Amino acid sequence: MSEKENLSSITFTHGMAVIDPALRIHYVEAGSGDRVIVLLHGFPQTWWEWRLLIPGLVGAGYRVIVPDYRGAGASWRPLTGYDKRTMAGDIHKVIKEQLQIESPVILIGHDIGLMVAYAYAQEYREDVSHLIVIDAIIPGTAVFDRIRSDHRVWHFSFHAVRDVPELLIAGRERKYLQAFFNARIFNVGAITEEDIDLFAAIYAAPGALRAGLELYRAFDQDILDNRATLQKKGKLTIPVLAVGGDISTSGPIMKEMAEEVATQVIGVRIPNTGHWIVEENPAALLDAVLDFLAR
Repeated sequence: MSEKENLSSITFTHGMAVIDPALRIHYVEAGSGDRVIVLLHGFPQTWWEWRLLIPGLVGAGYRVIVPDYRGAGASWRPLTGYDKRTMAGDIHKVIKEQLQIESPVILIGHDIGLMVAYAYAQEYREDVSHLIVIDAIIPGTAVFDRIRSDHRVWHFSFHAVRDVPELLIAGRERKYLQAFFNARIFNVGAITEEDIDLFAAIYAAPGALRAGLELYRAFDQDILDNRATLQKKGKLTIPVLAVGGDISTSGPIMKEMAEEVATQVIGVRIPNTGHWIVEENPAALLDAVLDFLAR
């Protein structure tokens, strides 16, 4: 079945959750049932990142919730609140207040979404049954400190600078995103020209680029929050799957990183992938996720 045929077989429901007077969070929902999976995308993406994984999860019997986190996609772009603890609170309100889901959910996060997912799992421990983290580093870990200065994650420093990135990227969003994706990819055909067009149009919208860069400018606060929470609450005790790309910077150290913050960790590397695992090899990722959840 082709990608378009696969997507056309799924019914997507769009919603908008009112978090507070200055923030609404857009989300997409597919599937039904009591087993709920929440998918959190990374930068510079939106819920659309998960389009190739959603049909398989729905087919396996899961209800899937896919938000655009604060500042991304069709969600509103407030000036503040890009620390991952606050962003986790946004998602918690979507799940509990908007959708009124009472049972613990399965959280899957990639890139920045990984950081939000971890903050959610720590802050709302009773509301998460499993955590799956995909190819990024949690601020506050020793692994984060070690990799932060690696030239392959140059964008950490660049995006953290005030005003200059906006000055240099504005009007060149498509060229920048194309280079950003290509720098950390194995399967160069996985993110198509149409996908780039979609993401570029979104991040060219008023306030969108600024909101995306604020995610990185909040890292220092994330470090403080995560270290304080880990010291206060200890490691996560739920099952955690740490997923790394075959040739990505983060791939070889995902399990080591996850073991700093969780007691039950399984590590897996997805073949033929760089950083953009969800698009590069969705079939292998789906197999790894379903195998983990079936244990």
